[in-house]
Amino acid sequence: MPSLNDKGLRGPWYRESSLWLELFIIVNLGFLSLDIYLAHSINEFHHEAELIPLWFSIVSPPLLLLGLLLRQCCGLTAVWRDVGHLAGWCAIVIGLIGVLFHLDSRFFAERTIQSLVYAAPFAAPLAYTGLGLLLLLNRMVDWDSEEWPRWVLLLGLGGIVGNFIFSLTDHAQNGFYHWTEWIPVASSALAVGFLTTIFLTPVTRRFVALCAVVLVIQVFVGLLGFALHTQANLRGPSVTAFDNFVFGAPALAPMLFPNLSLLCGLGLWVLRGHLPANPQSPPAT
Repeated sequence: MPSLNDKGLRGPWYRESSLWLELFIIVNLGFLSLDIYLAHSINEFHHEAELIPLWFSIVSPPLLLLGLLLRQCCGLTAVWRDVGHLAGWCAIVIGLIGVLFHLDSRFFAERTIQSLVYAAPFAAPLAYTGLGLLLLLNRMVDWDSEEWPRWVLLLGLGGIVGNFIFSLTDHAQNGFYHWTEWIPVASSALAVGFLTTIFLTPVTRRFVALCAVVLVIQVFVGLLGFALHTQANLRGPSVTAFDNFVFGAPALAPMLFPNLSLLCGLGLWVLRGHLPANPQSPPAT
């Protein structure tokens, strides 16, 4: 566990990477409650188990925020650590079990690519697993080490790979009827390629800056997707706007692009401080 001063801080709060990661996790868990509500409203929460992630996303953010405040203001790091471990492991289990439930809806019965495309979004519950792993990472890895941002980037990369799969399978349902549906597939593939390079070969700050440009592209792609999905739902055939958003294009799905870009951007910013400005320079200390 990284050492802290008497107030639970390692420096100015605005420069504390662990604080920004914790806030990112809390906000994402909170927004997942809205996403879960819309997604499971399709069958009106037919299975009682579908309420578990909803309640978890409602209860866990206030508890995590309380633990964070106690750490930042009172130096009670043990409370922050234990609450985070509990929430993290619960999130991991919820995510993994959710994948099995989603696949069981059709894929296990037919075991075909078509059944995978038209089943419930099988990888969606892994958002909980990813957030749970981030909670554990923030409590088990030294925030000042180069290992910390690399783990953040690795988990962010996993999310972008999921984005690529979502973009491919979701838009395959209508055979990529609009050419714009290929944009998130291409952009997420581009991001996967650039971020993967960080783990395969030594990189410099210049390459990190190039990766940041690629992440900015992801932000614009996500905002464009959100606008297009929302526009399609506003013109939907249902009587009420709520039904259009429940049964129509998933309006919140494209926001994964800017969301994961923020996560990877945090990892890149911290990693940059550990890298040389050029290949001949020694690493920063």
